[in-house]
Amino acid sequence: MNTVGAYLPVVLIIAMAVGFAIVNVAASMLLGPRVESAVKGLAYESGMDAIGTTKKRFNIRFYVMAMTFLVFDVEIVFLYPWAVTFAQLEPQSPEAFLFFARIAFFVGTSVIAYIYAWRKGVFRWD
Repeated sequence: MNTVGAYLPVVLIIAMAVGFAIVNVAASMLLGPRVESAVKGLAYESGMDAIGTTKKRFNIRFYVMAMTFLVFDVEIVFLYPWAVTFAQLEPQSPEAFLFFARIAFFVGTSVIAYIYAWRKGVFRWD
């Protein structure tokens, strides 16, 4: 199989996703209701009228927890292709050792960051 043919399934999936999005937007524009009203233009907040100011400050821990989740989520995204490639390498080869050393460094720095966050109290909600 040539190199262009190897990418055909990926291109097909991307084309299907883009086509699905375009068809959904076009269908909702053609078939959906077009009623403009004062109520429709109001801000929607869980079906309730807003109470007080909307510029309320949140504790920084919410943002730090979200960023910590994203770091480990992205780590998993990087681990999957690494594992697929690593499984295809020749055992005990220098290339396999290099692959393992790189991921060990990557996971090691993530574990150190996790321990640092734990000791700083990022995961405490009180």
